Order: sequence, then C-alpha cells, then structure tokens
Amino acid sequence: MKKSVLTRYRVMAFATAIMLLVLCTCMIFKYGFDKGADLTFVVSQAHGVLFMIYLVFAFDLSSKAKWSFGKMLWVMVSGTIPLAAFFVERKVRAEVEPLVSGAPVPATAKA
Repeated sequence: MKKSVLTRYRVMAFATAIMLLVLCTCMIFKYGFDKGADLTFVVSQAHGVLFMIYLVFAFDLSSKAKWSFGKMLWVMVSGTIPLAAFFVERKVRAEVEPLVSGAPVPATAKA
C-alpha cells in the first residue's frame, strides 16, 4: 500500500474533525446566543463537502487495508462524532503504518 493513501486519510480526518468542532461551536452561538447564523451556514456547507471527501478517502483506505465492513463503517461514522475522529485516526495510523512500510503485522491475541 502506498503511503499517500494513509496521508490523504489522515489529512481529511483532521480537517473533518476540526471543522466539526467549529460547526458545533457555531451551532452553540446560533441557537444559544442567537448570533452567527450566516457563519453557521457557511461552516456547515464546508464541513459537508469535507466529510464527503473524507468518506471517499476512508473507503479507499479500508479497501486497500482489507478491513471488515464493520470496521470501515466505524471509521466513516467517526467523522460525525465530535472528537471521535482524532482517536480513531490515531488507531488507524498505528494499524496501517506497518502495511505501508511492508513490515509484518503482529498477530492479535484471541480471547
């Protein structure tokens, strides 16, 4: 697997997560303080576009890493939960970096 696949995913994961936090802040100001309706609209549109790109890159990474459908779905849904994408991205990076470098993947223990 090429390193660019992981890099694209990571960039979009961070961009989507940051935009989601900005959107949550804008929503608090819009509905809590009745301010910034126009800014909220712009941020929500930007987050929507970034999220669609994130989904494409997450799907690309999951197909190249040969993940199960459940894992792929969890990675994709993490872009909709504030702060979750940061933690999921870290786990994904730790799992996929050995695949990028060509090192053997350590066996996981079964319970």
